Amino acid sequence: MLRFMPVGDSMTIGSSGEHTWRYRMWRHLCATYGGPFTLSGPRETLYDKATDSAASYAYADPDFPRGHLAGWGEGWLHMAPLIGEAVRTSRADILLVSLGLIDLGFYTNAEQTAENARAFAAEARAANPRIAMVWLPVIPNIRAADDAPFAAQVARFNELLAKTAADLDEPGSPILLASVPEAWDIDTDTYDGTHPNANGEHRLASAFAEAMHQGWGLGGEYAG
Repeated sequence: MLRFMPVGDSMTIGSSGEHTWRYRMWRHLCATYGGPFTLSGPRETLYDKATDSAASYAYADPDFPRGHLAGWGEGWLHMAPLIGEAVRTSRADILLVSLGLIDLGFYTNAEQTAENARAFAAEARAANPRIAMVWLPVIPNIRAADDAPFAAQVARFNELLAKTAADLDEPGSPILLASVPEAWDIDTDTYDGTHPNANGEHRLASAFAEAMHQGWGLGGEYAG
C-alpha cells in the first residue's frame, strides 16, 4: 500500500463545501496508478469559516480517503515540528507539500522559510529514511500581485526552494520540485485571489501528478 500525505496550508485543507485538490489527486491516482494506495495523515477535516475552526467534514464529495496534514494559516514553520510524528503514525511514503505563502506573509523571510523547509525534510527523514517528497513552489496570489516587496520575497523563496530541493535530493529519499501551474490566473483559478476554485483544484493536483509522472514514472498524465 503506497501512502501519500498531502501537507499544506489553507489551499490544501480547503473549506466547507469544497472538493479540494486532495480529492482531485485521489481521483487521478484511482485512474492511473496500478497498485493499492491511499491518502494518509493525522487530520481529516476541512476548515469551517462559519466557526473559524478546522472542524468540518462537509466535503463536496466525502467518499475518499481524507487523511492529510494541512491547516488554515499554517506553513513550513508550523509543519516542520509536526511532520516527523505525522509520518511515523501515518506510515507515509510520499509527501505532497504546498507551503510557504503563510510563512512569507506573516512569519519569516525567504531565507528563514527555506531553512524551515530544510528542517522539515530532516524531520520527515528521521521518521522514514526512505520518504519521498514533492514540493510545490508558492503560486501566484493576490498579495503578490498588489505588493511588490512581497512578490520579491516569493520569487526569492521559490529560487531558494529549488536550490534546497536539489541540494537535499537523494536516490533513497528523492525530492521533486513541482512546476507552478502554467499561466495560473488568480481570476479564473481562485475564488478570492488565493484559494483554488474547482478549476484551480484540478490545476494544483495536476502539478503534483505531472511531477511524479515525469520524475518517477508514477501514475499517468493528468486528465482531470
